Amino acid sequence: MPKPHRPNSHRLRSGLTVCVLALAGCTVGPNFTRPTPTAPDDWTSWRSGDDSLHAPVAAAPALQADWWRAFHDPVLDALEERAFAASPDLRTAALHYAEARTRGDTTAAQHGPQVDLNGGATRQRQSESGASTRLLDAIGGTDGQNRDRLARLLAQPYTLYQAGFDASWELDLWGHVRRSIEAAQADTAQQAALLDLARLSLASEVARNYFELRTTQEQIRLMREDISALTERLALMNAHVRAGALDHLGLEQERAQLDALRAQLPGLLAQEGAGANQIALLLGEHPGALRDTLRPVAGPRRAALPDLALGLPSEVARRRPDIRAAEARLHSATASIGIATADLYPSIRLGAHFGYESYLSNEFADWGSRSWSIGPSLSLPIFDHGRRKSVVQLRELQQQEAAVNYHQTVLKAWQEIDDALNRYSAEQQKFEALQHQVAAARQAHELAQARYDGGITDFMTVLDSQRSYLQARRDLASSRGRLDIDFVAINKALGNAPGDFPAQAH
Repeated sequence: MPKPHRPNSHRLRSGLTVCVLALAGCTVGPNFTRPTPTAPDDWTSWRSGDDSLHAPVAAAPALQADWWRAFHDPVLDALEERAFAASPDLRTAALHYAEARTRGDTTAAQHGPQVDLNGGATRQRQSESGASTRLLDAIGGTDGQNRDRLARLLAQPYTLYQAGFDASWELDLWGHVRRSIEAAQADTAQQAALLDLARLSLASEVARNYFELRTTQEQIRLMREDISALTERLALMNAHVRAGALDHLGLEQERAQLDALRAQLPGLLAQEGAGANQIALLLGEHPGALRDTLRPVAGPRRAALPDLALGLPSEVARRRPDIRAAEARLHSATASIGIATADLYPSIRLGAHFGYESYLSNEFADWGSRSWSIGPSLSLPIFDHGRRKSVVQLRELQQQEAAVNYHQTVLKAWQEIDDALNRYSAEQQKFEALQHQVAAARQAHELAQARYDGGITDFMTVLDSQRSYLQARRDLASSRGRLDIDFVAINKALGNAPGDFPAQAH
């Protein structure tokens, strides 16, 4: 009689292995596709405002990451380096990046099996009337006296020795862990971009406050020169009034202008102190710590403005940290959909245990004291009032929100670039016009003085020309400061984020 056919156990195990591996390679949820940010073909496109503000830009590489060195100001260079080494805001951003990397390592650890060693020695006593002694009544065959004696014997204190290990591994059938690792890596990329954004913001704030401080100091220097010149002029006018060459009206007008200048000086001095304190705060220093470093420079600033180099428009998305951070948020939100979708499907966990257990210390290591277990466990979601499906829908909505945020970030970047370029171009034209105005006002004042000395004109004409010349100098100094600040704004808008400094440790 032929034997009934039985499936080969080896083939069965092989088939199960193939099925498990096939399921383990399945990853649910949408795959992330890196978006291509829109960008103009050249810097003459996507511009607002009058055409006179659209100065041609040379197709040269963008400025280096430490763009502030283009000013060739050693004091500014030293302040930037100190800020990168000691800024509390930058340290906080660096810690956030380190935390994200650690969370990524924690998530990646879920991909493999978990093994735990355990052991212990426990002194314990069982109850004489507890559940464990119920077996005596169920077995029967003993009288009450023997039953009580056996119960007291079982209840005597003893020490239980245990040692072994437990292993578990959840099969990543639907890509839950893979999507979690993907999301964690995207979160790390986002924090890296935010760290670059913190560096860029710090460098820009230090440079902006530094130029504002230098502009204030230049205004103070000019105002003191003006006060000194008007004081001398007032003494000369007073002598002319006493001699009868001038009336009191011109003298009082000049005295009023001198008093007005003297009234403005304390406010500028307070503004200088506030600017120095703001820089000290960015460097993590106390007020007054930079007093010697930020002393006013002698004479007017003569450093030439750096050349404006923007690079290629298509490189803006790669350079700007906020765009890279928005892209990473979109990536993380996409991966989170896969995480939530995987929770809709069954999960299988493989578990194993092996160890020794004995209440006799001398038999603890015997082979007969071993205990072991092995086998899978299945978790199958059946009914949860739609909670898991709602989570999937929530993650999809969050991904759509991240996509909108990315698109808005790109548009905002180009708006900031256009605004910064327009401001810089307008201020540059104003600066050039003010340079001509200062030269003309100086010549007018010198001509008025010469004509007065020759007796051709009156002294009021000299005073009017002097006022125009002094005001033009102050306007020119303010314009130069705004030009420097606008140059900083352009580099910030372009995303020229400086790299890490050796003095900065994470």
